[in-house]
Amino acid sequence: QVQVVESGGGVVQAGGSLRLSCAVSGRTFSRYAIGWFRQAPGMEREFVAAIMSSGYGTRYADSVKDRFTISRDNAKNTGYLQMNSLKPEATAVYCCAAGTMRTWSDNRYDYAYWGKGTQVTVSS
Repeated sequence: QVQVVESGGGVVQAGGSLRLSCAVSGRTFSRYAIGWFRQAPGMEREFVAAIMSSGYGTRYADSVKDRFTISRDNAKNTGYLQMNSLKPEATAVYCCAAGTMRTWSDNRYDYAYWGKGTQVTVSS
């Protein structure tokens, strides 16, 4: 059974940085594409970033491009989301997801395995 566990959330001032981690266990991590999604109160879950299973291809939502970086370390079975220049509108629960497709995807329905999420709060 695949388990996905996020960590690294917290409270940060606007302009600050956080790095989220996504630990995936139960199957071969290198077979999974990884995606990050976020959901603010009263809002739909939205795509943030994704990375191919090989790590060679990435995609970002326009709202985070050039400020967030997704990466992975297949040797550690862990994915990461480095978030810089954070804005208050980034406040949300951030969820990591794993899927068996070969490339990245910004469609949440392509991901079979999800973590419970980690709270990120950006104060103004």
